[in-house]
Amino acid sequence: MASDISFDKKTNKILSMDHSVDTPADFTSPEVLYAELMDKIKKYHPASDFSDIEKAYKIAYDAHKNQKRKSGEPYIIHPLCVAIILAELELDKESIIGGLLHDVVEDTVMTTEDVTREFGEEVAILVDGVTKLTQLNYEHDKIEIQAENLRKMFLAMAKDIRVILIKLADRLHNMRTMQYQSPAKQIEKSRETMEIYAPIAHRLGISKIKIELDDLSMKYLMPDVYNDLVEQVSKERPGREAFVESIMKEVKMHIDNDDIDATITGRVKHYFSIYRKMVNQNKTLDQIYDIFAVRIIVNDVKDCYAALGVIHEMYKPIPGRFKDYIAMPKVNMYQSLHTTLIASNGQPFEVQIRTYEMHKIAEYGIAAHWKYKEGQTGSVSEETKLTWLRQMLEWQTEMSDNKEFLSSIKNDLNLFSDNIYCFTPSGDVKTLPAGSCPVDFAYSIHSAVGNKMVGARVNGKLVNIDYKLKSGDRVEVLTSQNAKGPSRDWLALVKSTQARNKINQWFKKELKDDNIIRGKELVAAYAKAHNMVLSDLTKTEYVEKALRKYGFRDWDSMMASVGHGGLKEGQVVNKLAEEHEKKKKTEITDSDVLSNVSKVSETKTEKGSKKSSGIVVKGIHDVAVHFSKCCNPVPGDEIIGFVTRGRGITIHRTDCFNVINFPATERERLIEAEWEDDTIGGDTYSAEINVYANNRNGLMVDISKAFTEANIAIRVMNCRVNKKDVATINLVFDIHGKEELSRFVEKLRNIAGVSDIERTSG
Repeated sequence: MASDISFDKKTNKILSMDHSVDTPADFTSPEVLYAELMDKIKKYHPASDFSDIEKAYKIAYDAHKNQKRKSGEPYIIHPLCVAIILAELELDKESIIGGLLHDVVEDTVMTTEDVTREFGEEVAILVDGVTKLTQLNYEHDKIEIQAENLRKMFLAMAKDIRVILIKLADRLHNMRTMQYQSPAKQIEKSRETMEIYAPIAHRLGISKIKIELDDLSMKYLMPDVYNDLVEQVSKERPGREAFVESIMKEVKMHIDNDDIDATITGRVKHYFSIYRKMVNQNKTLDQIYDIFAVRIIVNDVKDCYAALGVIHEMYKPIPGRFKDYIAMPKVNMYQSLHTTLIASNGQPFEVQIRTYEMHKIAEYGIAAHWKYKEGQTGSVSEETKLTWLRQMLEWQTEMSDNKEFLSSIKNDLNLFSDNIYCFTPSGDVKTLPAGSCPVDFAYSIHSAVGNKMVGARVNGKLVNIDYKLKSGDRVEVLTSQNAKGPSRDWLALVKSTQARNKINQWFKKELKDDNIIRGKELVAAYAKAHNMVLSDLTKTEYVEKALRKYGFRDWDSMMASVGHGGLKEGQVVNKLAEEHEKKKKTEITDSDVLSNVSKVSETKTEKGSKKSSGIVVKGIHDVAVHFSKCCNPVPGDEIIGFVTRGRGITIHRTDCFNVINFPATERERLIEAEWEDDTIGGDTYSAEINVYANNRNGLMVDISKAFTEANIAIRVMNCRVNKKDVATINLVFDIHGKEELSRFVEKLRNIAGVSDIERTSG
């Protein structure tokens, strides 16, 4: 660069900067962004000394000065933009400094000890926490890795919740600049954002960040749907905005006449929220009433209900469309009155009424606790806001099974679930997923109440245990000290993650020893039935790899899971056998391999040979190679060869069901194979997938359209529908490689109604 920052070490003040060389003309310079950051901080923070922030900027600037982002801009732009997002949340100085320094330990020579020495332990904890989260790798096909990553995330959040606030700001800026990443990286990061970060922002109540993360993720995961929605909303925007403007003027006049001090604004629903409502309620855009809504913000709760009375007198409310989230807040502490009304022209519209404090909580959520304030943090205590995080930490200490932990987290983060609100006999409100039964209610009170439950009264009447609760129900749980504990049948009834976890936990704890014994017996029986010597397979190195694969901390935990049916004994034994065979193969010489295939070495090369297939088989030349029909490997898949007598070598995917279940006597015929470097993008290969979707009119048309748009020819298409109206569509088609297949599968996932897609594997 032309010159570094001029910095006065005595006063910690920045004297001058020169960015003329480093910053491309089409990017905002670091100097301008830094000035913007300081302007934002000074608007809400009355401190006169910002030397630590200036010092943090100087250190970050120097540390990153030789680094560029993929966009070509200086790397310092990124931490500056992260700090600006944190300033927009009006966070404290420590959070701002953490945002400026969040990448220095990860990407530069600076250490956590350096940060501690310069800024103290509090800032160092924030930087170290964000650094560890940055190192997480969310691989969607490796459950145990993703679960362990989430465990680390919640531990970091528990240590200081500001860690996740900085990480959310970091992710938001990365999503804003995602256009500079490759298409594959755009999809990977957007899915991770939609599955993990946007839901966490939602559960922490930070709508300012959650809304933008949702929309940006949708833009890359569902570009066709997103662009179509943007176009439709834009077409209708002028008319709807004019309509809302007229409503706002009418409401303002009547509110003023009743001497209610209020601010009246308009609110535009964000794109992902519109899309979600269209899908969940099977509606078209013109049937969504609250795309544009009127928001009334008043001083106190009394004025909220007074304003509600005014607008209900002005307009006719639609029955069943009134929601009181003030009396019964959402789980993320959101509070507001929502009502849908009919205007004089017959047009429905929504009105939201809340106090200024409620509006801050709705916008900033948990971040409001760290907003700089002279006085108290508000009526909603930190303890209440952190209830959800405490529950996550409780789950992670209770669950040794990573698959179960991950499922619990994702279910709890699910943005598509609706809630109901029920009352205890003393009037306390319990928030439960729609469709919950009295068992869910019992476990929401305490695990001891659920474990001792023998019945329930709803609104004073005895009900069956499978009774579906409704909002407003008053529930009394009947317990007995003689109760033997929960029933396994309850698992099919409950809707809440908390209840399901507590029931499973009870069975595991009560029956753990029995399950361990049963698990060991099942594993031994399976090995014996398949002529495997279990003592050869249970060496420490093999067991450790099986534990990592299935996400358990020790052998007994895995055996307990086998015992209660959470894991199949065949999965465990086959993984051990696979590791055993890998070890043996490293000890086999090339001459041993050649002797196994001497009968086929002179076989005429057919389609699928090395030359035409792009396959390299270790130690063998000029041998017939063909692809298995059971798993249809394509370039990019991990593969393995199987020596077939008289037919050459058959190539399978390493995760092929048939390969995993080869008996020990056959596994000696497995041989290492790999794709040639120039294979991908050349010839086409047959791929087979199963698509699972809710059956509907036009489903097959949409799937066929996706193939046409991707210029992929369908070879086979079979469809069957079960009694629950779930369609299973088997598709065989030609593809160039795994990367193209992954992109196309993502496109299919975006089709309305598609719930899952899997490749066939034997």
